[in-house]
Amino acid sequence: MLGALIGAIKASGTGMKDQEIVFFGAGAAGIGVADYLREALAQTGLSEEEARRRIWIVNRGGVLHSERKDLSPEQRVYAQPVERIASWQRTAEGKVDLETVVRNVRATILIGLSTVRDSFTEPIVREMARKVERPIIFPLSNPTDRSEAIPSDLLAWSDGRALIATGSPFPAVDFRGRRIPIAQCNNVYIFPAVGLGLVAAGARRVTDKMMIAAARALGENSPALRDPAEPLLPSLKDLRRVARDIAFAVGQEAQRSGGAQPMSPEELRDRIAATQWTPEYPRLIPADA
Repeated sequence: MLGALIGAIKASGTGMKDQEIVFFGAGAAGIGVADYLREALAQTGLSEEEARRRIWIVNRGGVLHSERKDLSPEQRVYAQPVERIASWQRTAEGKVDLETVVRNVRATILIGLSTVRDSFTEPIVREMARKVERPIIFPLSNPTDRSEAIPSDLLAWSDGRALIATGSPFPAVDFRGRRIPIAQCNNVYIFPAVGLGLVAAGARRVTDKMMIAAARALGENSPALRDPAEPLLPSLKDLRRVARDIAFAVGQEAQRSGGAQPMSPEELRDRIAATQWTPEYPRLIPADA
């Protein structure tokens, strides 16, 4: 997911440091993604506190804030100071809901990991698109009937400007004479390539910085960087080539962090090429043939 998000940020013409991120869903998946984004924000030079303040997380109890008593330790990391929302409208139950958050912040990224179908409504998307030239919207819940929105609606409500990736498979969308493919976030892009980089570099451990380096390398391979009508993630036919780029980024980060022995870039690339294997199945001939 982070690789698609980095590709979307680049395609939008902005930088990681410019983002204000809203999550709908505060379970293990949502908090895990937020942790990686917080680290990526911190790598741009933001302080830990500044990075946390850029991330708004909403669940069934409303936005996470400092006066809520029902938060886990992992969720409390992202509890916004209640003073920041003191003047905001609340529901009859006293909650600050998703639409209110989007109305009050300049949300550049909206990520759904809630399993609440159709929760990314037209008013929410139009409000994002009113403030941001290329809103980044990732309805990641699956299966398909639990997706927070469908891509055709997101494109219609954003005047075709939304950058979209989903958790479930969706067909390409025909919009104003263009056919827009929809990328599906899938671990097949990252995990095998990370393993390839670890083995080729002889790394002794896996770190969050290696995973972020892998995501950045995947983002650099986004077809949307060449053509905004293209999907945010590469075609599966390019997977082996992209895997080598990701593995190289992981191997370099392993060396920078002291988790692998230094080697030249040329040697690392040679090791990656030698380590990457192809599943070839020989034709077996019966013994009595």
